[in-house]
Amino acid sequence: MSANATNEIPGLSASTIDKLYQYGEVKTFKEGTVIMNENSYIRAIPIVLSGSIRVMRIDDEKEILLYYIRPGESCIMSFLGGLHHEKSTLRAVAEEDVEILFIPISKVTELIKDNTEWLDYVFKLYHKRFEELLSVVNAVAFKKMDDRILNFLKEKQKNLGTQEINITHQQLAEELGTARVVVSRLLKQMEFDHIVKLGRNKIWLL
Repeated sequence: MSANATNEIPGLSASTIDKLYQYGEVKTFKEGTVIMNENSYIRAIPIVLSGSIRVMRIDDEKEILLYYIRPGESCIMSFLGGLHHEKSTLRAVAEEDVEILFIPISKVTELIKDNTEWLDYVFKLYHKRFEELLSVVNAVAFKKMDDRILNFLKEKQKNLGTQEINITHQQLAEELGTARVVVSRLLKQMEFDHIVKLGRNKIWLL
């Protein structure tokens, strides 16, 4: 276990974290790496130690961002799919360079049966993801696209800790499930209103 492990997975005791490191394997991935693809079987549950992952749903060549997985967090959909031996319906991509602790499904099941602390961690994570998915549904159903773009950029800024966001209009359109021309038009208006500053494949929130 690393020296800072008790800070890497908030809510879990040092003894539980020790078990996770004994059971699991730590791997690192570069920014942009696809960590989990749709239609693949889930063999292990990822817990992010550093960096972040974005989780998306892909349908008819369109993408929609569901949530980010940050340090100390995992993907509840991986839990459910892995425990039921189902294929993934999501794609997980490294938002930045990321370090992940992978826990084999067999050990995840064992911990759920024997460790109430771990079970509480799973339930809290489920609640958090459920709230985030409700926000996505609310945004798609009720919010205007310019509000969705602004919220997306704010979330990205918070996640990366920088005002400069490296993203193309096409990538932004794909993550929001809309057309590039719509995104470009709305971003131009937002720049005119001094909400953002646009550069080549870059956007700054003002």
